[in-house]
Amino acid sequence: MYRTRILASLLLLIVLSGCRNNTNNDRQLQVSDTGKMPLELLNKEILLDASNPNLYHSRAIFYLSDRQFDKALKDINQAILLDSLKSVYFVTLSDIYLMMGQPQNSRDVLIRAMNINPDDTDARLKLAKLYLIMKDYRNCYEMVRQLLLIDNNIASAYFTRAIGLLEQGDTNRAVADLMQAVDKNQDYYEAYLQLGDLYAIKKDPLAEAYLKNALSIRPKSLEALYMLGMYYQETSEYKKAIEIYQNLAKIDSSFREAPYNIGYIYLVYLNDFKQAIPYFTESLKKDPGYYQAYFNRGYAYELAGEFKKATEDYQRALKIKVNYDKAIEGLNRIDKLKIRK
Repeated sequence: MYRTRILASLLLLIVLSGCRNNTNNDRQLQVSDTGKMPLELLNKEILLDASNPNLYHSRAIFYLSDRQFDKALKDINQAILLDSLKSVYFVTLSDIYLMMGQPQNSRDVLIRAMNINPDDTDARLKLAKLYLIMKDYRNCYEMVRQLLLIDNNIASAYFTRAIGLLEQGDTNRAVADLMQAVDKNQDYYEAYLQLGDLYAIKKDPLAEAYLKNALSIRPKSLEALYMLGMYYQETSEYKKAIEIYQNLAKIDSSFREAPYNIGYIYLVYLNDFKQAIPYFTESLKKDPGYYQAYFNRGYAYELAGEFKKATEDYQRALKIKVNYDKAIEGLNRIDKLKIRK
C-alpha cells in the first residue's frame, strides 16, 4: 500500500521538478521566500523598462511559483512577443501549461524550444519527463537518448528513463539506469530511494545501504525511514524495525503507519497480543477511520481471550468498511466459541 504511494510521489516529483526558477537571463531577479518584495521590485522595473522581456519572464516565474497561472501566462506571452528567439521562454511557458493541466500545449512549446535551440538540454529533459507522464515510453526513451548524446552526465535523464522502464516491468534495465543516476549525482535522493525499494522487495541487503544513503541526504524522510523499517520487518530484524517506527512517530506525530506497524510486529511475529493492543489504539487516535487497525486490535483482543472487546472492534471495522471479510470471519469465530461454551 505505502509502496504504491511512494511510486506515485516519485512521478509527482518528476512533474514538479519540471517547473524550475533558474534561467540564464541577463537581468533575472531573485524571488525571496516571502514573495512580496521581489514582486514589488519587478513591477517597478517593468514600469521603468517595459520593453525588457527578461523582466516579464522573471515575473512569470514568480506568478508560476505562486500558482497564479493566468498572470504567469500573460507575462510569459509578453516576453515571447518581445523576443521569440529565446528557448528558455518557451520552456517556462511549457511549465505553465503543464501546471494548468494542458500537457499537449506543454509538449508543443517544448518542441518549439528545441527547434530554436537544439542544444537546450533543459527543454529536452522536460520533454522526456512529459512523455513519461503521458505514458509515451518510446518518445520518452528517444528524448533521453538524444539528451545523453549531448551530455551523458545528466543524472535526472537516467532517472526519468528508469521510472519508465519500471512502469513497463523492465526492472533490470531500470536498476542499471538508477545506478547511473547515483553515479552521476551522489546526492540523488530519489534514485537511492527507488533502488532501496527495489532491493527491499527481493530482501537483498543492498536495500539497507541504498536507503541509508537516502537518509544521509534527508535524515527525516518519512518515505526512506518507512521503507527501511519495512525492510527490517520483512527480514525478521524486528528490534531494528520497531526503533525505526518509533523514530518515525517522533518525526511525524500524525503518521498512523508507525504505531500500526509496531502493533503488527507484536501481534503477528512476536505473538505478544497484549503488547500489540496499545499500538493499534495509538494508530486509531491518529486516524479513527483506519479500519485495519480496528480489525488487528480486535484480533489481538480475540487471541488474548477478551471476546467482548474483540467483537466491538470487528463491528467498528465493519461500520467503516462494509462487508469487510476479515472482520466478518472474526465475528463468526467468536460466535462459534460462544456456541461451544
